[in-house]
Amino acid sequence: MSALGTRPHPDLPRLTYLEVATAPVALEHLDAGGVDLAILDGEATPTGGLGLAKQLRDELGRCPPVLVLIGRADDRWLADWSRADASVPHPIDPLRLRDAVNGLLAPA
Repeated sequence: MSALGTRPHPDLPRLTYLEVATAPVALEHLDAGGVDLAILDGEATPTGGLGLAKQLRDELGRCPPVLVLIGRADDRWLADWSRADASVPHPIDPLRLRDAVNGLLAPA
């Protein structure tokens, strides 16, 4: 959140954040709608963001764009498997994260 701030690009509206700690709570909020982008921790336990991303794609009728934070660049294939729209490896590069978020939130 500190890497992105509230305005990562002047053409986008201000960002607000909803931080959750468990997959069931994330699913509840995403299923209810109103979330424009999900940023998931691919290294979280017990439910990792990669598995959660795949579950979101399989189960939600309207899934927002999903960005996963992966442990290393070589894990990109896992992000592809999870059907995430984008991934950013650790250590997080704030500029790379900003660019990925801007790309996912840019108006079509």
